[in-house]
Amino acid sequence: MPNSTVTVPNKSTGDYQSLVRDNYRRLSKALPNFKPRREQNYLVAEMSKVLSGRYDAARRILVAEAGTGIGKSLAYLQAGIPWARMQQKKLVISTATLALQEQLIEKDLPLFHPHCKPSFKFALAKGRARYCCARRLSDLSAGAAQTQMFDPGSFEQVLADNHLLAHAPLTESQQSQLAKMWQAYSDGSWAGDKDSWPTPIESALWQQIQAERHSCQPMLGHQTCPFHKARAELEQADVIVVNHALLLADLSMGGGIVLPEPEQCLYILDEAHHIASVARDQGSARLALRQLRRSLEQFNKWHGKLNDLLGSDGQSAIAKLQHGLAQLIPSLNELYRQLVSALQRRDLTPDDQGCLRFTTGDLPCGLDEPLTRLKEDSQIFCRALAPISSQLAEQLKINPSQSAAIEAALAMISLQLLQAEQLRDGSALLLKPTLEKQTPPARWLELDAKDKQEVVLCVTPLAVGHLLEQWCWSRASAVIMVSATLTALNDFGYFRRSVGLRADDGSHYLRLNSPFDYPRSRLIIPHLACEPSSEQFDALLAEQIPLWLADQNASLVLFSSYRQMNQAATALRAQGQSILVQGEASRQALLHLHREKCDGQQPSVLFGTGSFAEGLDLPGHYLTNLIITKLPFAVPTSPVEEAMAEWITQSGGNAFMQLALPEASRKLIQACGRLLRSETDEGRIVLLDKRLVSKRYGPALLQALPPFTILKQ
Repeated sequence: MPNSTVTVPNKSTGDYQSLVRDNYRRLSKALPNFKPRREQNYLVAEMSKVLSGRYDAARRILVAEAGTGIGKSLAYLQAGIPWARMQQKKLVISTATLALQEQLIEKDLPLFHPHCKPSFKFALAKGRARYCCARRLSDLSAGAAQTQMFDPGSFEQVLADNHLLAHAPLTESQQSQLAKMWQAYSDGSWAGDKDSWPTPIESALWQQIQAERHSCQPMLGHQTCPFHKARAELEQADVIVVNHALLLADLSMGGGIVLPEPEQCLYILDEAHHIASVARDQGSARLALRQLRRSLEQFNKWHGKLNDLLGSDGQSAIAKLQHGLAQLIPSLNELYRQLVSALQRRDLTPDDQGCLRFTTGDLPCGLDEPLTRLKEDSQIFCRALAPISSQLAEQLKINPSQSAAIEAALAMISLQLLQAEQLRDGSALLLKPTLEKQTPPARWLELDAKDKQEVVLCVTPLAVGHLLEQWCWSRASAVIMVSATLTALNDFGYFRRSVGLRADDGSHYLRLNSPFDYPRSRLIIPHLACEPSSEQFDALLAEQIPLWLADQNASLVLFSSYRQMNQAATALRAQGQSILVQGEASRQALLHLHREKCDGQQPSVLFGTGSFAEGLDLPGHYLTNLIITKLPFAVPTSPVEEAMAEWITQSGGNAFMQLALPEASRKLIQACGRLLRSETDEGRIVLLDKRLVSKRYGPALLQALPPFTILKQ
């Protein structure tokens, strides 16, 4: 099969372009009131050129910032599906939010499907935990004893002791709901996934029946497993919709685990401004030392039960397992003891939140030696577990009458393997040397707020560009990254550095402005008495916000913190103001109430924080007055943010100009993007932060915004 380094022949290029034009013609004729969008057509054309190798046949990567209203999703479907089908590749569309996944699966793909040639099949890929375990559902719906009630000495009890199967007894209504779910799954009216069940499922109840890696083994041959059935359907799909977390989890393991291998994929990364942070999460590790030690010690008490299942044929493998445990548990004990001792001597002093970042990423107190031993012993233990799984799988075929016990043993072995891999990989990442001019990872220690004796070692890579290059950019057939906010301060540099691209690597960049009539809406910067750093700022907000809410029917007020939001809400309610406040009800319920009030011609005011500044869609009369109380500068209080700022400063840079300001620019653009959601929308934005006029960086932030009519009062 051709890969990303092979130029598409001219004939194929011509055929591909003809397909794109013909599909567009059919689509435009079929849709009532179809209105051509110049920016959307241009985006399709540029995507087609990149995919055809017109810009760089060896590196088909496009980074496209496309403003709100262009129609990004329909554009990349028009360009991507015909190319992927012709090249016999899979089209993988990755998003950051569930809302966009639902839009693609329920609206955009069904809309395009009847008019597209070649035809295609599409499917949604979800994580294992979104599916139920058919066996658990069957057992619990039939009233079987719950897993915390197993006999002492059983593998099920070991799992329960590890808090993986222990749950409160089922209520009568929960038992009834499980029976309905099992009936629906049995008769084929429900696919077994949480999202398609018609009513909400309590989290505590779902946890009792959800599929989990340690208890969901392909070797068990569950033909009716919802998760494995869904995975089988993915193999038949031409277009796969997935979220960033699942995509990057697959890529971090080498690809081809859940999704097709990168070489067989055209990736479209929508909401691509999230990619770097999600990649950072995938490359991170957290070692809860006391919990991991307790799990190993419990397994050490009970692993002798394997003798009964494996018999004489398993003695050699069990002996190696015992040897591995005898080495690993003391290694883990020694690391834990050394850290606790350093904390008691105050050689290590966490802050008030129980967090201690290791400055410059250096490990303190001679941790290198115990971590090295832990990494090596974890690897030995991993190797000892593998043959046990194989032999148990063989026993499952030979002795089906013991299937329950063998399945529980397999689940326990899988759990131990997962934890051993966490220890091995986390230790390796903590020990990884940083070469000259490389960005060191953030390394820190946390004390658990609930378990006062727990010590957690954490490590997160700061620079993930080289990982993305290794996992995806250098391997994929093609990559298209799109978002409404990829530039910061009118430049792609900040995004490019975060994802490991270079200006000269052959990647193509495109920026298309929104077709909305921004000058029709106003951006107001009032004359204010103080800046947000002032002690009087909270009182100023309590005075200013009511002034800008007066005579407005649909308002959204965005805050930088929950504290400030709740304090302002208390002050305004004392003045008789009716407010819908984030956190006081679900997001869905708040938006429903807000729309009801707007439809009934009643003034409605929403208060929200940063999560309301992205992805909130309130078109037309549902939002005409947006108040932003403070520029969205992040406070570098997390270990990752502190470490990044520290590294930039030590490298001779300016952390504010290189990190804080570009990120604030991107977030401000997103926040302002809540106001206009369609071509007919209009309204106003009020920015209650005088730094836009008092600081030197203020004009740069304003210039990066869409062309609202700016009024300074």
